[in-house]
Amino acid sequence: MELAFIPSPSRGVLHLGPIPLRGYAFCIIIGVFVAVWLGNRRWIARGGRPGTVADIAVWAVPFGLIGGRLYHVITDYQLYFSEGRDWVDAFKIWEGGLGIWGAIAFGAVGAWIGARRRGVPLPAYADAIAPGIALAQAIGRWGNWFNQELYGKATDLPWALEITSTADGRVPGTYHPTFLYESLWCIGVALLVIWADRRFRLGHGRAFALYVAAYCAGRFWSEYLRIDDAHHILGLRLNNWTALFVFLLAVLYIVLSARKRPGREAVVEPGAETAAGDSGSAADKDVKGTKDAEDGADGAEKTDASGATEAPEDTSGADEADAADDAKDAEGVTNGADSAKKG
Repeated sequence: MELAFIPSPSRGVLHLGPIPLRGYAFCIIIGVFVAVWLGNRRWIARGGRPGTVADIAVWAVPFGLIGGRLYHVITDYQLYFSEGRDWVDAFKIWEGGLGIWGAIAFGAVGAWIGARRRGVPLPAYADAIAPGIALAQAIGRWGNWFNQELYGKATDLPWALEITSTADGRVPGTYHPTFLYESLWCIGVALLVIWADRRFRLGHGRAFALYVAAYCAGRFWSEYLRIDDAHHILGLRLNNWTALFVFLLAVLYIVLSARKRPGREAVVEPGAETAAGDSGSAADKDVKGTKDAEDGADGAEKTDASGATEAPEDTSGADEADAADDAKDAEGVTNGADSAKKG
């Protein structure tokens, strides 16, 4: 008997009138916003312009959703095109089913288009957005929890996931919460990329390659725990082989790129430094103009004060002149009186 377990939601959708609010979709949307927010901060820190990450994401996100869905439908075609299945369900992306391999591949194509339109190098953009993608995956995995899907083998561990649904052949019970394992792993990958990028100043796509390699390492063992239907090759699930192959490619890229182009890009977005310099010059001009105005005001105050100081001196001189004239007049009167007496 299980003493504790992670309960599954009784349903993955709420209805606001005629509008369905699906937990899976909300997780994807929140993950995209987090990826763009963090990517924008990292892009600006590298010398790029605000808003560039979001502009490129307008291309990358739709391509990524299409690619993720295509990968899922192609590798699990029996869910949509076998006898008794409805092929229209292949378009119902809100019911779950996005392959990260297709999402990253097609998303890279969309990002390449957006980067060309903005005139920025794709590797630099990929480095900036890499930890954000890992966090988006960590959040998106909780969409599998809402849909009660992609769980692992049966277990009675305290953190086991309780499955209550019987749809599509599910058997109620407690299982390994592989969605949780992968979510926590992706958070660790994001922190690893951020740390390594600061420590070693990764550039030219190596931060993104580190994210890919680290994610593949975790995906290999979490995929091994899953029990949902999948194609097997030499005893391993298809996604295990994919993770192994992509991991090797990512490591190879890191090694070769470090030899060919060490260090980090000096400029990630042409014109960004000029724009910042123009803004700084304008600010300096404003400061200088304000200082000149203050100096002019101080000069005017000093002039007024000097004039006020000299004014009493002029008044004193006028008073002395008037006194001298009065003395002469008085002397004249006296002399006149003396003359009169003599006469």
